[in-house]
Amino acid sequence: MLALALPALAQQYLHLVVSLSDQYLADRFDLPDPAARKAYLAALTTAGYLYWVVSSYTVLVSVGSTALVARFVGAGDWGGARRATAQAVLLALAFGVAGTVAALLGLPALVAALGLTGDAAAYCLSFLFPLALLLPFQITESACVACLAGAGDTRTGLKVLGGVAVLNVPLAWGLCFGVGPLEGLGFRGIALGTGLSHLTGCVIVLSLLARGRSGLKITLPALKPDGALLYRVLRVSVPAGVDSLSVAACQLWFLGIVNGLGDVAAAAHGITLKWEALGFLAGGAFGTAAMSLVSQSLGANDPGRAAKAGWTAFGVACGVMTAMGVLFAVLARPMFLVFCHAADEEPIVEAGVPTLRLIALAMPALASQIVFTAALRGAGDARVPVLFSWLGFLGVRIPLAYLLTGPAGLGLYGAWVAMVADIWVRGAFFALRFAGGRWKRAVV
Repeated sequence: MLALALPALAQQYLHLVVSLSDQYLADRFDLPDPAARKAYLAALTTAGYLYWVVSSYTVLVSVGSTALVARFVGAGDWGGARRATAQAVLLALAFGVAGTVAALLGLPALVAALGLTGDAAAYCLSFLFPLALLLPFQITESACVACLAGAGDTRTGLKVLGGVAVLNVPLAWGLCFGVGPLEGLGFRGIALGTGLSHLTGCVIVLSLLARGRSGLKITLPALKPDGALLYRVLRVSVPAGVDSLSVAACQLWFLGIVNGLGDVAAAAHGITLKWEALGFLAGGAFGTAAMSLVSQSLGANDPGRAAKAGWTAFGVACGVMTAMGVLFAVLARPMFLVFCHAADEEPIVEAGVPTLRLIALAMPALASQIVFTAALRGAGDARVPVLFSWLGFLGVRIPLAYLLTGPAGLGLYGAWVAMVADIWVRGAFFALRFAGGRWKRAVV
């Protein structure tokens, strides 16, 4: 489990460094007045949420790819694993192009619906459009890395995506501020650097798979659409994608509530999320290990080993994330001051520090939610968990957020109380579902 999780964890944290670098870089812009700066930080929060939707969208390909490749590998059918990898690439390209078209047509209306107007909306759109144009490369890169994880290889993903992260930083800085006689592109240069680095990563991982890597190889004949294999990938990925995209939609709804509290609350919310990533990205890494090991074990007809893999991944993730929670509670204010250095940004610090301390209380439940969601998806049990997500968001988070930010008057803190309540409810349901063991009979 550690052999799979640790490279994935390093990969996740490298991308967090890039994200924090982008936030720090964006924070260096010289804006004319405090109001413009708050609008700018609010735009960053919304852009970050919308970019996060991309990871939810890639689930439509990546989850089924990992699960199916791992099943084939567990059963010793490497030919099937290679054919599944090729079909995953086809799906990634198709979903990538569809996502680009949808984003370019729908982003202005979506940003407006999330409560951003004027300069904040313009900043947000200038960041998102370059990412939308290069989306097919990022989704294809993600699908290839997911297939390698299904084969038990997370090290290649670390090397490729680690290289993407390292390349991203100088690209973002250079495209933002310019290099030598070349003029910078400003805010949109940060996003363009991210998109181009993923394009590079896509080319590299496709080249590796074309030559053969970890038992997987993409050949031209295998790229011919195979209806049966495409169905098996989508059988797992579509329910998981519905789950992830419905969570993303509810997250955007929740963001709309936060944006309605004003630019200070939106800016504080975004910075809290940046630091919270230290916790949930760790959960994602152990979730990747759980998904691969559960699926491989079921492919090898060993449900007992699959169960042990899921519980082991949860136990370690819970320990790591709880330690991160202690860090949030103790260092919340200094962490905020990294991004809020001006005297007029003290209201952002005052609004955000309590929320960062509050989310520390949710780390064990968040570990359960993330790891067991991944483990159940690896087993092919992706339908019932959708109901848990809907219950948590539509039954707990959204109505409670309206109550606590409205009549109760708790502002941003009230919104985060609603978030923590939702995380605990969903964490409990996912743990109970995994403990029940029905996932052992799921078909992939």
